[in-house]
Amino acid sequence: MRIFRLQSVLAVLFLAVSLVACSSDDDKKETPQTISKAADVTAISGPSTGKVGVDINFEISFIAENACGQFDRISDISIGKESGFQIEVKYPKETCSNQTPTALHTVYTFSPQSKGTFEIKFKKSETEFLVKTLVIQ
Repeated sequence: MRIFRLQSVLAVLFLAVSLVACSSDDDKKETPQTISKAADVTAISGPSTGKVGVDINFEISFIAENACGQFDRISDISIGKESGFQIEVKYPKETCSNQTPTALHTVYTFSPQSKGTFEIKFKKSETEFLVKTLVIQ
């Protein structure tokens, strides 16, 4: 009886190890085809006044490292104690045939929920923001 119990435990242990060892989860990992990098903003265009509850669109101009770069997203960033946004550009992993820096644009929408003066800040360089002041009435 003892031998049967020991054999059963060993068989279950062997099956468990075999199933875990044969897992193919790691075999089909896809590597991303793009790389995302921060881009410096060159201009913020848009109104300087607005109303509560009315969306305000700002056109954000930025420079991609080469002609293959495309807008990826807007993300939060801090420079020192100041908070703002940065533009991220995605580039293909393979070499781009046109290495000329390219000016691109995107739209940032601000939705004011209260009256006041707001500063829209986008990363201009490693140490400073480009700031657009907005007064909401």
